[in-house]
Amino acid sequence: MSKGPSILVVCTGNICRSPTGEGVLRAKAKARGMDVVIASAGTHDYHVGDAPDSRSIQHARKRGYDLSAQRAQQVAAEHFHEFDFILAMDRSHLRILKALAPKDGKAHLGLFLDSSEQWKGEDVPDPYYGGPDGFEHVLDMVEEAAEHWLDRVAAELDPSAFRLQR
Repeated sequence: MSKGPSILVVCTGNICRSPTGEGVLRAKAKARGMDVVIASAGTHDYHVGDAPDSRSIQHARKRGYDLSAQRAQQVAAEHFHEFDFILAMDRSHLRILKALAPKDGKAHLGLFLDSSEQWKGEDVPDPYYGGPDGFEHVLDMVEEAAEHWLDRVAAELDPSAFRLQR
């Protein structure tokens, strides 16, 4: 793991919401010139080794995000020591993460939408069983919250350089 800040995004199977979060955060961090380690994982092992859901890849691609190289993994004990932030896509994931977290883990746990202005405190809904609108809504939520997470990371890296852009 690099010395830069690190974020792990977590959902159930690591094929829809968390790969979207990873891809959006990675692209936005790169656009800002930020050196941030970003990955994603699932609370369950249903899809370990699989690519993200083709619908997630397709909808993300339309907005300029490439998720195709990602492969699902399950949250592991070492993640709590490797990552600075572990962000759950919904409250059930956060409960699981809190139960798994070792007492000496360094990761700060929270909801992905904790940073959101529009959807603060809400869950990112699972689009898996729905239609295209669900994947678009997830992208809307993730894009907005990702900007604010990166603002927070930037402020922690260099508080003097942080300016809220409204």
